[in-house]
Amino acid sequence: MAEHPTSSRGAAHQLRLFFIALQFFTRLPIPRWVGFHPDWLQRCTRYFPLVGWIVAWVTALAYVLAAQFWPHAVAVLLSTVAGIWLTGAFHEDGFADVCDGLGGGVTRERALEIMRDSRVGAYGAIGIAMLLALKLVALNALLPLQVLAALGIAHPLSRWLATCLIRNMDYVREEGKAKPLAQHMGGGEFLLATVFAALPVIGVAYWGLMSWQRIAAGLVLAALAAAWLARKFSRRLGGYTGDCLGAVQQLSEAAFYLGALAAAPGFLGH
Repeated sequence: MAEHPTSSRGAAHQLRLFFIALQFFTRLPIPRWVGFHPDWLQRCTRYFPLVGWIVAWVTALAYVLAAQFWPHAVAVLLSTVAGIWLTGAFHEDGFADVCDGLGGGVTRERALEIMRDSRVGAYGAIGIAMLLALKLVALNALLPLQVLAALGIAHPLSRWLATCLIRNMDYVREEGKAKPLAQHMGGGEFLLATVFAALPVIGVAYWGLMSWQRIAAGLVLAALAAAWLARKFSRRLGGYTGDCLGAVQQLSEAAFYLGALAAAPGFLGH
C-alpha cells in the first residue's frame, strides 16, 4: 500500500521522491516499495537535475564504450541514441510539439491545441531534426574529454533551467501530464535543485576537464536560450506547459554544447 505523502519526511522519503522523478523522466525501473501518490510529483521537481546526472552518466558511458570500437563521430551518435532511449524521447517530443504549436498556431488557443495533438507536423519534424543535428555536430567537434565534460554539465543544467519555469511561471492548462509538477516550487526545493545543477560544473572545472572559458560560455548560452524560450512562452501562451519544459531542456542542452565549442581561441584547445 502506498504511503501517504505527509509521512516519512526523512531520507527514505527523499529517496522516494528521487525515484518518482527518475520514473517520470526515464525508462529505468524503480523499486516496488516506492509506491506512488500524485502529490509526490509536485515535490520531486527538486531532483530533476539529479535525474540529469543519471542521463549524463549513461550517455557518457555509452560514448566511452563506443569509442573503443568506432570513430569519434559514431561514438557521439551512439551516445545520443542512448540518451534518447533512456528518456523515451520525452523531452524531444516536447520540443517538437512546441515547434509545431508556436510555428503553426496564430492564437494562444490554437497553439495549445496543436501542442496537445500527438501528431508531429512539419515545424516539429524539421525542428527536432535540426536540433539533433546541431547536438551531434557540436559534440563531434569537441575532444573526447570535453564531450564527457559537456554531457556531465549540460544534462543537469538543462533540467535545472526547466525548473526555473516551474518556479517563476504559471502552468496554462487546466489538466495535463505535467499538471502535478506545476505547483509552486518552494525556495528550499529550488535551492536543492540548484545545488545538483552546480556540482557538476564545479567538478568539471576542478578536475580541469574543460577550461573555465568554455564552461562560462556554455552556461551563458544555455541561460540565454532558456530565457528566450521563457519570454516567448509568456508572450504567446501566457505561461508554460509540459511540452515547454521539454523544449527548454533540449534547446539549453544544445546551447551549452555550442557555447563550450565556441569559447576557446584554438579549435582544439583544452
